[in-house]
Amino acid sequence: MPSPIIPQIPHYEPAPMTTQPLDYADLAIIDLSQGNTVEGRAQLALQVRDAMSTYGFFYIVGHGYSTDQMKRMFDIADVPFSQVSDEEKQKYVAPTKQTGSYQGYKLRQYWHIDGGVRDQIENYNINRDVNRRTHPEAVRPLLPEISQFARHAHMSVLNPILRLMALGLELPEDTLVNMHGYDTQSETYIRFMKYYPRSAEDEEKTKSVWLKGHTDFGTISILYSQPVAALQILARDSTWKWIKHIENAIVVNAGDAMEFLSGGFYRATIHRVVQPPPDQRRYTRLGIFYFCMTDDDVKLAPLVASPLLQRIGFKRWFEKDEDAPLMVDWRKARTSAYGQTTLSKSDKEDKVEEEVINGVLVRHYN
Repeated sequence: MPSPIIPQIPHYEPAPMTTQPLDYADLAIIDLSQGNTVEGRAQLALQVRDAMSTYGFFYIVGHGYSTDQMKRMFDIADVPFSQVSDEEKQKYVAPTKQTGSYQGYKLRQYWHIDGGVRDQIENYNINRDVNRRTHPEAVRPLLPEISQFARHAHMSVLNPILRLMALGLELPEDTLVNMHGYDTQSETYIRFMKYYPRSAEDEEKTKSVWLKGHTDFGTISILYSQPVAALQILARDSTWKWIKHIENAIVVNAGDAMEFLSGGFYRATIHRVVQPPPDQRRYTRLGIFYFCMTDDDVKLAPLVASPLLQRIGFKRWFEKDEDAPLMVDWRKARTSAYGQTTLSKSDKEDKVEEEVINGVLVRHYN
């Protein structure tokens, strides 16, 4: 049988790595290829548990996609931005505020950042079921590759991480996997994201912050490492640390939904995006993400069956577990509000703004 014809598309040339001396976070590197045995997974679970209790972020290697395959995926990721006209993009804009769904485009200047400045970031979001909606003409020939990538991200990256996190809670290792079906109803999706350089005036008005400090609202966020330094995390000592690029690695963090399910044991770490260092400022920053959520009908209450949580205690965000939101309600509320609501200054902390969503105080850091 002849090999399938791979569509020819322009190559996206990434920026060179920065040579600036940045204060990087010393994140753990988890090698998924070491998790093929019960003993190996038990050891990796301890590493993940330790990583989540320090920075709340960690790297994944040994995930099964080669460097060449990832270069191809970054070429694909640029197509919705460089190969689709502005006129055609308008036809596929996501009705985010109306539906609480990101599926489709988020065009530039949708989010308010600060001081009257709006963002210079484009997203194209594709559900893991790539046929759920139609796509721009230039994207359509690439859907088989995107679908294959989504399945790999889910089955070979997300599910192993979820097994390790369940073991860390001393639960059966498929506990969290069973909440994240691949063929079930949920909003888990791929995001292609392109950041464009901003004017000096916008940088001054926003203090060089491109996305304010925030937590992700899902369970797990998977970011495929790329060379433009801009992502920072808020360390436990309240300092901002840079995330360093590692070739063909994946950066992983937990979101609000995982924090709810784990009773606060797996914390959602605050992170932000800032202006890159001087030697990278003329380049665009292209990102590939796999944002993960439980099935829509999962209630985001603590997994009280966890022997670990029973021993050390846990936090509830709602007085009764039955009052906890379903995943579908939480993600719709967070998605609709982000970058669109007026935030209130915190009475207790400088540089902190707040809003209340579904009874939960959501904080944003400058």
